Parts: sequence; C-alpha cells; structure tokens
Amino acid sequence: MPVLEIRDLDVYYGEFKALSGIDIDVEKGQIVSLMGANSAGKSTLLKTISGILRPNSGSIVFSGKNIGGLEPHDIVSMGMALVPQGRKIFSNLTVRENLLVGSYTPRARKTRNVILEKVLQIFPALKGRTRQRGTDLSGGEQQMLAIGRALMSQPDFIIFDEISLGLSPIVVKELYKTIKKMNQEGITAVVVEQDVKRSLRVSDFAYILQEGKISLRGDPKGFTEEMVKKAYFGL
Repeated sequence: MPVLEIRDLDVYYGEFKALSGIDIDVEKGQIVSLMGANSAGKSTLLKTISGILRPNSGSIVFSGKNIGGLEPHDIVSMGMALVPQGRKIFSNLTVRENLLVGSYTPRARKTRNVILEKVLQIFPALKGRTRQRGTDLSGGEQQMLAIGRALMSQPDFIIFDEISLGLSPIVVKELYKTIKKMNQEGITAVVVEQDVKRSLRVSDFAYILQEGKISLRGDPKGFTEEMVKKAYFGL
C-alpha cells in the first residue's frame, strides 16, 4: 500500500478548475519527482496535500488515513513535512529558534535537543551560527535551515518545493546529496523542481503536470527528451 495515495483529486479556485482528476502513488522509501511548467498546478497540489487548501473532490490518503481537509498541523503530526518554496525563514528568529519552531509536535518536543544536534551534524555550516538571525545566512545556508526545520518534526515523509531556486550549482549538488542520504536513512521524499534533468536523475518515479492534469508518469529512466517536452508543453 502506498504511503501517499491520491485518487481523482479536483481542486477549484472559485470557478477555475486548478487540478483535475489527479491520481498519484508514492511508495514508502521512494524519491518521487513532481514537475511541470509554471501554472501547471504543482503549487496547488502541494498546498492541498499539506492541508492549506481543501480538495473539492477525490481523496488524499497518507499512512492509511484520508487527510483531505485536515489542518496542516495535524498532517505534520502524522509524519509529513514541507520544505517550502522560498524557504520562509522567520526573520526575527535566530537560526536555533528557526529550527526549534519545527519541533512543536508532541513527539518531536520530547526529543528536540537530540534532533537539534542531529540536524547540526547534517548541516555543520549552521553549527557555529545558531545565534545569528536566520535571514543573515546565505541563500544556500537558508535552504539548509529550511530543510533542518522540517527535520525537527521527525518526519517520515518530506516534500521539497523548488529547493534549487536561486542557488549556485555547487550548493544544489550538495543539497541533493543530502536528500539522497536522508532517503537512504528511511525518509520518503517528493521533490518538486524546475530542474528537469537533475530531478529525473535522482528519482525512482516521476509525474509531470500540464494545465492541472498529469500528462506523463512512470520510471524516469524510460523517459525520452521528446516525451518530457510533450508532457511539459503539449508540443
């Protein structure tokens, strides 16, 4: 049984149908890529999965429970975390405080100091800067902070939304190494990304959205460049 199972999902903004008939499976232990051009529906889908938006119809089942319509904090408590696009670092908080914000769930609060040390081991660049404001960090360090904050909730499942946006290729390469290592240690991941080649390289399975519908799905090793172009742009 998939850890995340989405069936026939429809989401509207007023009269506009943003998502139509979405079916997605994410198996435990996978890295799954979700790709598409701007306005394809990726952000709407993530907001719906994480509880920010409510589906108009269809189901979203996570760890055996239908989470469509649950509040975001309830979904986080079940073991899902989101690393948001743009990082969303709290500007008035230190690095340490930004990390601790992620440990508000009951199970995470009990071991927050242990998790904090583990996060600082994963991202040693943050270790000597815990008293600095989060927004004083470089873009790459802020992305590490955003991932670390997600890890503080002790998730089994993490959604990474456009983590390479605005970062140098060297930093992006290191971040993807970290995602791969986290996956090898048991975290299931969904990667939402504009960098098609990198996304397909790292993934076990991939979905491409076009105008609110899934236009291509499958093992990315079987995708050709023509298939991807057609799925993205309908060419």
